[in-house]
Amino acid sequence: MSVVVIGLNHRTAPLDLLERTAIDDARLPKVLQDLCTRQHLSEAVVLSTCNRIEVYAVAERFHAGYADVRNFFTDLSLLPTDEFAGHLYVHYDDAAVTHLFTVAAGLDSAVLGESEILGQVGAAWERARTEGASASSLNLLFRHALEVGKRVRTETGIGRGITSIAQAAVAMATDRLGTLSGRRVLLLGAGDMAEGMAVALGSAGDVDIVVANRTWDTAKALGSRFDGRAVRLSDLPAELAQADLLLTSTGATNIMLEHADLATAMARRNGRPLLIVDIAMPRDVDPAAGDIKGVTLLDMDDLRRFVDAGVAERHREGTRARAVIEEELLRYRALTTAREAAPLITALRDHAESIRRNELERVDTRLAELDDRERAAVEALTKGIVAKLLHDPTVRLKDASGTAKGDRLAEALRDLFDL
Repeated sequence: MSVVVIGLNHRTAPLDLLERTAIDDARLPKVLQDLCTRQHLSEAVVLSTCNRIEVYAVAERFHAGYADVRNFFTDLSLLPTDEFAGHLYVHYDDAAVTHLFTVAAGLDSAVLGESEILGQVGAAWERARTEGASASSLNLLFRHALEVGKRVRTETGIGRGITSIAQAAVAMATDRLGTLSGRRVLLLGAGDMAEGMAVALGSAGDVDIVVANRTWDTAKALGSRFDGRAVRLSDLPAELAQADLLLTSTGATNIMLEHADLATAMARRNGRPLLIVDIAMPRDVDPAAGDIKGVTLLDMDDLRRFVDAGVAERHREGTRARAVIEEELLRYRALTTAREAAPLITALRDHAESIRRNELERVDTRLAELDDRERAAVEALTKGIVAKLLHDPTVRLKDASGTAKGDRLAEALRDLFDL
């Protein structure tokens, strides 16, 4: 049985493929049920963010489990397997554990040290637990991963500077416009990402914030928190004609602003340019809108390039973070091996006890003349012999937990005693 992770992320797959495989929260229950009913998978957690879609699973057999997850991606993307299989990465056992620890620590994010990913890992695990898809193996793994993510952020400087997609989006917009002070910024969406961008805008000076969202009460709540105002989606055309910057981050599964919508808006702007930063997954803005005169359209690919330009210092902190991950991998391996060793030791002791009792029963007629005190002495003597014989093997197995030697000893015990 192996723990495997199979997925696509911003390093291995183009943006349009990530869009096709993005899973929103409403679809997760069905997706998790689908995975856990596949023949070779017994547990599953799905991590879907703007940068990745990953399936963590317990596979009864590695190759068969990989095929189950690959087929899941085929169904999800509605693409032939050969069109995306080359973009998939797969890790199993220690490599899968290391990958999840690296993700939780923010070392595999578009923004190195990203703060949001730890909460996303926790939410993905919690959803899988709620749906009954995550059990003992993945529960232990994800609980440990959250501990690793917190430890890395406590013991290293990986979390200093720009550490979120939202912060990076505002920083990139500021870099393009020179300053956001005195600008009108239209936020399309009012979820966690939009809130993060509003927080970042709050430190950018005198910014006029306008929030547009499908749910009116949510838009009002976010706008009021940051001295902004809320508008309905039906007001978007008028607001687009006035905004200097559009930041989009909705959870919509379809395009929110088509090419024609923005062409109409630009015709009303009297030549004033419009900067758009679209960090939604899938994207909110028709990519073709970037061809409209006066429109500068930036998406997650542009954001990654922007962030990559200034991360030398945090890369040094990343080295320290990876040292923490290596330590935690050893600790996790010891925990899992010890957990696996405990039932093996119990089985060995039960096996020895069964032999002891059977042998006493076999010679019972020869012990018929013994009184109760003498019978108790024989019982104690045989138990003591069994305990002494098992003492060294069990101690050595426990001491070797989490190592290759421990695995070899465990396998030898199973073979020698048919456990």
